[in-house]
Amino acid sequence: MNISKNIPSVAIVILNYNGAHYLQQFLPSVLSSTYTNKRIIVADNASIDNSVSWLTNTYPEVEILLNLQNDGFAGGYNWALKQINADYYILLNSDVFVTPEWIEPIINLMESDSTIAACQPKLLSYSNPNEFEYAGACGGWIDILGYPFARGRVFDYMEVDTGQYNNTVPVFWASGAAMFIKSTVFNALNGFTTSFFAHQEEIELCWRIQLAGYKIFVCPKSIVYHLGAGTLQKGGRKIYLNFRNNLIMLIMHLPNNEKYVKVLLRFLLDALSAWKSLLNGNISFFWAVVKAHAYVLLHLNKIQTKNRAKKPMQSLQGVYSGSIVWQYFFKRKKTFAEIVDKKRL
Repeated sequence: MNISKNIPSVAIVILNYNGAHYLQQFLPSVLSSTYTNKRIIVADNASIDNSVSWLTNTYPEVEILLNLQNDGFAGGYNWALKQINADYYILLNSDVFVTPEWIEPIINLMESDSTIAACQPKLLSYSNPNEFEYAGACGGWIDILGYPFARGRVFDYMEVDTGQYNNTVPVFWASGAAMFIKSTVFNALNGFTTSFFAHQEEIELCWRIQLAGYKIFVCPKSIVYHLGAGTLQKGGRKIYLNFRNNLIMLIMHLPNNEKYVKVLLRFLLDALSAWKSLLNGNISFFWAVVKAHAYVLLHLNKIQTKNRAKKPMQSLQGVYSGSIVWQYFFKRKKTFAEIVDKKRL
């Protein structure tokens, strides 16, 4: 089939680890995508289920890359994308249902502005389609202490989508569940930080993208439905990686005049959260935070050497200048619109 050279090439890359049941359920929607100049690639992270054999027999048109070990989200994508030539990468979770024309609005947006390096669609819940989904909702933000949240999701509170965030705007981070990124930028920045393994690696990469002078956007004209928690289920390992990686990210990217006070405050707030969980009987949460803090303290010198700070945090897009912990738990504000200046919605 002849593809016009004017249409950018897109590689939809689904990282898979023992996700045969998700591929069976959600891959048909990806195959129905109307964008013409696309490749669909499943990068298998050493699955031990029947993912590869099922794919080979059912959808021979889908390309397969076979990793010999499970390198997690960060390492797995770094390994896979090095082997793929395309103008744009779309990093797509295996548990995402896409609408037919989900690609075109984002590619059109990114082609219209060379400074937009990454973008995400509106993420709605597959289980509750009228609600935003945790992994990125309608564009990721971060508060002044490094807590990530999103337009439509603050901590565990998911808003109903009534079109309140339907404007196309710059954000701090794009969700790794459905991230569009220019291949040249991904490769120039050496991709994800492999040691993160999973969780918050997309936020850390987006921070670097902004430091490099590019922008991150959300394009709500594109809609996908995410099941969520499809690869690494909720539990101690997930909690550990979230707390550990978030602290590492802050140490890596905050300028020295911001870093020490904010990281100390985060240690204290994390500790309060851990002790509260312990008193409520959640021992696994407590130990996950303890292990995360221990890792960061034991590797502090090594982490410090990776400091890439160039700009104050508040000079970047999608940064809330206050604390969402204070707004959410003490002032009882649950929605993004209640917390952030409405001019910036």
